[in-house]
Amino acid sequence: MLPPSRQDYVSISFTGQASGSYNNGKQWRRQSCWRKWKQLPRLQRSLILFILVLLFICGIVYYPTVSEHLRDLPDGRQDRGDNDLMPVVPHVLPKPVEQGRPPPEPEQPTQRKLSNKRGPPVLQNHLIKKGNASDTAVEDKAAGSKKNVEEDGVISWRGAVIDTEQATEDSKNGKNKEDSPANQEVKSEKESANRLEAVQQAFRHAWKGYKDFAWGHDELRPISKSYSEWFGLGLTLIDALDTMWILGLKEEFEEARAWVASELTFNKNVDVNLFESTIRILGGLLSTYHLTEDPLFLDKAKDIGSRLMPAFNTPSKIPYSDVNIKKGIAHPPRWTSDSTVAEVTSIQLEFRELSRLTQEPQYQAAVAEVMKQVHKLDGKLDGLVPMFINTNNGQFTHQGIYTLGARADSYYEYLLKQWIQGGKKEDQLLEDYLQAIEGVKKNLLQKSSPNGLTFVGEVSHGQFSPKMDHLVCFLPGTLALGAHNGLPADHMDLAKQLMETCYQMYVQMETGLSPEIVHFNMHEGSTRDIDVKLADRHNLLRPETVESLFYLYRFTEDHKYQDWGWEIFQNFNKYTKVSTGGYTSINNVRDPDYPSPRDKMESFFLGETLKYLYLLFSDNPNIISLDQYVFNTEAHPLPIWPSTV
Repeated sequence: MLPPSRQDYVSISFTGQASGSYNNGKQWRRQSCWRKWKQLPRLQRSLILFILVLLFICGIVYYPTVSEHLRDLPDGRQDRGDNDLMPVVPHVLPKPVEQGRPPPEPEQPTQRKLSNKRGPPVLQNHLIKKGNASDTAVEDKAAGSKKNVEEDGVISWRGAVIDTEQATEDSKNGKNKEDSPANQEVKSEKESANRLEAVQQAFRHAWKGYKDFAWGHDELRPISKSYSEWFGLGLTLIDALDTMWILGLKEEFEEARAWVASELTFNKNVDVNLFESTIRILGGLLSTYHLTEDPLFLDKAKDIGSRLMPAFNTPSKIPYSDVNIKKGIAHPPRWTSDSTVAEVTSIQLEFRELSRLTQEPQYQAAVAEVMKQVHKLDGKLDGLVPMFINTNNGQFTHQGIYTLGARADSYYEYLLKQWIQGGKKEDQLLEDYLQAIEGVKKNLLQKSSPNGLTFVGEVSHGQFSPKMDHLVCFLPGTLALGAHNGLPADHMDLAKQLMETCYQMYVQMETGLSPEIVHFNMHEGSTRDIDVKLADRHNLLRPETVESLFYLYRFTEDHKYQDWGWEIFQNFNKYTKVSTGGYTSINNVRDPDYPSPRDKMESFFLGETLKYLYLLFSDNPNIISLDQYVFNTEAHPLPIWPSTV
């Protein structure tokens, strides 16, 4: 009998599980999830399965590495990203000591400042600190996207080499190599040797391309693995002869000499440019003769020199621009009777030297007459000359335009160098040079905004233009050469200012390579000193800046000029080197991702650019002493004449 029910409760009883009633059992939940999974679209199911499988595979792959790495971390320290760079004993790599300055105190991690200056490691001293390695990476990127690559215990950073094992050992012993002047000198010698070797390797790489694809022809086209002809006289090979001798590349030199002996002939029915043939071929042969004392090169120089002489058979004695070296017929360009002033006044060093060696005065007499006429001409602006001269009447044409760039540049260079070549006796040449430099200061020199870079512009019919060719970067070296030979000291001051400007023409470009032409901003409020027009962004592997760096380093012994040249050299390697051999000029120095190769290696890259880089990195002033040799405008050294007193 059941007890009586209580009035405050309701009793409910279930007799069975009705369809659709709630059931929280595991079996029921599995059936519900499966039903929802089946309701998903096939694409979603496939995507989820793919992600799960991918995560599973990644877990299998990385689990052993992560677990082993975590076990190796002492005291729970964070991974630095490079165990070779950061040994167990914390240390700081010594910072290079700048010339004339004591080593600075090591910076603390909280005092780190990012630099916005481009430059190789010698210019920018980065410390590997106890903080996370990514901090150093950020600092490196701000300094010009330098790449730090480790291989076999050596950190290679755009050419600068740090031996990590040696650095670690010194740190453990509490030593600082920089403290000792002797050790610092050893380090400097080692760095110089590494740079010289790098230039030799660059030459060999360029020579390989020329030998493989353009042997005996004028210029290499490294992208298409072919060649281009200008005169058909092996320009690159002849231009590079003395470079190979100076760089000590005797095997390559002997190959080239054999070609000159057996293949080079000037008895060709071809028109050549008087100026280019003189500075590259005649100058190259004369220079190589003096360095080697091999009569083969003097014989070839006599041959080409005599074949160029018909160019001087003009009514005014101002030479024509072109001459057929087989027929002996000279002529001006088809479109004008003018020659450019730079061309007719930048052949004197070579023809004067040819007369001295052969004792045949006609060569020197011909080029001396040109200088005599230009000296007395009207139409100059404070010693500055126009760009064109007429071969019929001997007068300047297109007057009113004055520049130190194309078509006028080497006139000023050869005024000074002829004076030096002849033993500093020809006062007329010196007077014209000094007057021209004063004319530059008065009419062409200005400063940019916002950083006040000193630059050389142009004047066109009384109007100043802030346009400067890369060619103008010969001027710092020429000014320094003049100061070294007793000219006013302020020439050296101006040389240093212009050298900084030419360096900035490289630094301020995204590739670190200078364009052919720049325009400087002079307006207040400008945010950038240098602008480059689209048509001017190409780089032809020109030598003028490294040429001037060579002169500045020789005369000041300031290592920053070597460091600037090293940075430029590294950028040539980075953006113009062709893997199959050779280097190429490029179309766009503002685009590091695709600088657009032009598929041409100018002969002056081997004849001038690499030669000046090698001489710049050498600490031996007796390698082509500037008290014994004067360079022609194609970097071929010719001897300064001995005194006849």
